[in-house]
Parts: sequence; C-alpha cells; structure tokens
Amino acid sequence: MTITYNALSGALAAQAALNTVSQNLANAQTKGYTRQGVLLVAIASDPGAKSAGNGVQIGSLLRFSDSYKSQQMWRAASELGSHAQTQPYLTQLETVMSDNKSSISYGVDNFFKALNAAGVDPTSTPLRQQVITAADSMSQQFNSIYNLTATQLVSVQQQQSAILPSLNESLAGIAALNKQIIEVGASGSNTSALIDKREQLIDGVASQVAVEVITNPDGSANISLKGGQPLVVTNISATLSYQTGTDGPTLTLNFGNTKFKLDDTQVGGQLGGLGDYKKNTLLPLQKSIADIAEQMSKKVNDQLALGFKNATEMGPPLLVFNPASALGLLQVADGFQTGDLAFSSDGTPGDSGNLQQLIDIKSQPITVTSLGTVLLNDADTQLVGKLGIDSQQNQSQLRTATTIRNQSEDDWKSTSAVNTDEEGINLIEFQNMYQANMKVIAVANTLFDSTLQMFG
Repeated sequence: MTITYNALSGALAAQAALNTVSQNLANAQTKGYTRQGVLLVAIASDPGAKSAGNGVQIGSLLRFSDSYKSQQMWRAASELGSHAQTQPYLTQLETVMSDNKSSISYGVDNFFKALNAAGVDPTSTPLRQQVITAADSMSQQFNSIYNLTATQLVSVQQQQSAILPSLNESLAGIAALNKQIIEVGASGSNTSALIDKREQLIDGVASQVAVEVITNPDGSANISLKGGQPLVVTNISATLSYQTGTDGPTLTLNFGNTKFKLDDTQVGGQLGGLGDYKKNTLLPLQKSIADIAEQMSKKVNDQLALGFKNATEMGPPLLVFNPASALGLLQVADGFQTGDLAFSSDGTPGDSGNLQQLIDIKSQPITVTSLGTVLLNDADTQLVGKLGIDSQQNQSQLRTATTIRNQSEDDWKSTSAVNTDEEGINLIEFQNMYQANMKVIAVANTLFDSTLQMFG
C-alpha cells in the first residue's frame, strides 16, 4: 500500500501548500504582512525496505523574512522621523525672520534711518517723534520674533510629551506579543501573524526613537535604545516620561525598579529630532535675539545718558529690556517724550553731537551667543543666514532619509511582501501536484481491484 500512502501524503502536502498560497493572496494588500511558504521534506524508506520512500511531509512552515532588511528599515524610520519633525519649525522661523517687513533687521534699519533723518533738524518735533515711533516699531519686531521662538519652545515640549503615551503603549504591546509568541511557538503553532504585528509596532517605535533589536531563540525580541538602555526585555517593557526639574523637563526611562536619565537630543527618531532642535537651534536662537535686544538697548540708553535733552538735564533711557517677558522683551520707556531725546552733546539747542554718536552704534560690535562678536548692523542678517543653512541642511538630510526609507521598504518587500504573480504560479503548481497525487491514488485503487479480481 506504499503507493497509496505516498500519494496521500503528497495530496495532503499539496493541500497544505495551497492553504499557504491562499493565505498569501488573501493578505496581498495587508500592510506589514510577511509571506509564508511550506518546506516539503521527503520521508525516507523504512530500514531494510526496498522502496523509494514513504512519501512527503511538511517539514515546517516558512516565514520569508530577512532580519538585516528589517533592521535597515527601522534605522531609516528613525532618521526620517528625526528630520521630518523639525523641518516645519525651521521653515516657519526662516520664513518669518527673513521677511522684508517682519525681520529684526527691518526694524533696526528703520530706527537708524529715523536717527539719520533727525540730523537734518535735531530740534524738529516731528522728526523726533519719528525716532520714538521707529524705536517702538523696532521693539515690536524683536517682540514678535522672540514670541515666535517662545511659542515654538512650548510647542516642541508639548509635542515631545504627546509622543510618550503612544511610545509607551507600543512598548507594552511588544512585550505582550513576546509572551504570546513564546507560548504559541512552544505549542508548535504558527506565530507568523503575531510576529508581523510585533514588527509593525517596532517600526512605529523606531520612528519615535532609534532602537536596536535582538531576536531571541524562543522568538521573543529585546529592544533597546542606541545607548543600550532597555525598552523591552521578553515580556517586560519600559515607560518613558518627562520629569520636571530645576533645569527644565528631563527625559526619564523607568525599567523595572531602575531609572535612567536620558539626553533627549541623543535618543534619535521624532523625540530625538525635537530635542536636538530645541537644544541646538531654538534655544541658542532665542538667546541670540535677546542678546541683540539687550546690548542694543544698553548702547542706546548709555549714549543717551551721555547727552543733554536741554541745557542742564541728561538724557533718560529710551528702551526697556525685559528678558522675563516673551511679549515685551523690548519696549519704549513709559512716558518717553520727544523732548527726552538727548541729541545734544553739550546742552546747546540744535547741537547734534550726541545724535551722531547714536547713529554710530549701528556699526559697533556686540556679542551674540550663537555668532560670537559681530557688528550690530550685521547680527540679525547673520542669524537668518545661519538659520537658513540649518534649514537647508535638514531639508537635504530629510530628502536623503526619505530616499533611504523608500529603498529599505522596497528591499523588505523584495523578500517579504506577497508577489501575486509568483503566488499565481505556486497556485497552479500545487494544484497540479494535488491532482497528480489524486490520480496516483486512483491508479493504486485500480491495481488493487485488479489484484482482488485475480483471486476472486
């Protein structure tokens, strides 16, 4: 009866293969689905038996996956997440700060133009009022852009905090799937669908923070940050949160009973990109704007204090610098009048000696946090230029990261995605295999009947 058993095993193997093909075709458009297959193994003949063998069996179910390609896809997701999160902030700042009518340079230039115009007639009330008006307008330019940086800072911190619940939920989901995969795998059942679900969660986590993934022999996966801090170990997951401290919010990882303080500029992904932007671009820019406002107001006020508004009185401060206020970083002093402008160097009516010293401030050096020592006239232009370079570099890196991510997805698909043409061929081949084995069973039955008739 070996011929019947062989054919029956072949028909059953073909049926199992057809089931796998149908599963692949049913999930051809399922995101993250990894195609499967069957490994057919010949059953050897019994010891001493003179037969070709005892048919075929399913050696194992195959899951077409390449861990290297998956790792590449996850690394690309991290890079893409990092640059994609920061570009909208860079574009917004660059657009506002480089605008001809809203830039700090526009306000500063108009202020010094008003001072120059006042040199025609230092006693003219309209020209003096124009100086005060220009000073107020300049202050509003400073305040508007400084307020934008303050608003962005709040937005970045809120966005970072908003990422954490989703991240923590995904980590808990991966840990739960690890437990299921171990249990289901131990019973001999197929774990491919569970692994697919876990890898989709890992892909989402990788876009939020850069991760390293190690697959264990029992099918579970351990996940850690680039710095080695654990995120998931078998069925235990970490939680991340921002803890408020004297130096601002600190990213903290809690795993078991151990806490790790993290530098959020180094964790990669969306969280790391936002942290890096906040620390290395936004805060230095904000401080630099405050530097320009502070030093300019000091120079103007100090020079006015050296001049005379009348024969006996020295000049009062024109500008008030308030670093504690995002909306009022720079303001014209309350109650300041045209007669308070100390343009005279000796108290003589019509003298413009001190006015010329005020005009010269525009070409004096100041020290700016992100630039070093620069001329006041050039400070904002250099800030905008530096911001433009940062934005262009990030855009270039974003394009590169997008290309690498697309390529890594294509590489993953070449191994793991369902190819309907290939599955169509498999469908025909296994159908033919099934039909051929059923034909063998029919032939075996005919031979058996013929044998019985010989002895009937």
